[in-house]
Amino acid sequence: MKRKVYVETSVISYLTARPSKTILGAAHQQITLAWWETRNQYELLVSESVLRECGAGDPGAANKRLAVLAEMPLLLISEEALNIAEALVRQGIVPSKAAEDALHIAVATVYGVDYLLTWNCRHIANPEIQRGIAAYLDQNGLFLPFICTPEELVGEENAD
Repeated sequence: MKRKVYVETSVISYLTARPSKTILGAAHQQITLAWWETRNQYELLVSESVLRECGAGDPGAANKRLAVLAEMPLLLISEEALNIAEALVRQGIVPSKAAEDALHIAVATVYGVDYLLTWNCRHIANPEIQRGIAAYLDQNGLFLPFICTPEELVGEENAD
């Protein structure tokens, strides 16, 4: 059985963006492309939130992002996910300006995915925030999926 990966918006953005002019941006793009080559090892999933975010902005760029999502199963945002996301924000675990990020975490949790894949290291792949999220979820009998970047999920056999 393939491991389930919730693919957050930032990964799709790096995958489809024009080549970055910054070193870090270019590195993230190359790593994302390398991970994308391994995608068949996983069951990729996205949420309504990812679909909405990928459809926003420049129409040409949005079309590229949405084309990548076309074959991925869509996870619906349940009331349980909304309640978890709201609680994470209300308790100050996730900043209110990052409510959409809390929703990504909540959807991945509710659907019991193995990995939440993201380049958002400010509000999602942030160890301090993850600690608070894990504590909250544990108190409520829920499990936080492993949150990682494509670099962490590429694995040794695919690293240069």
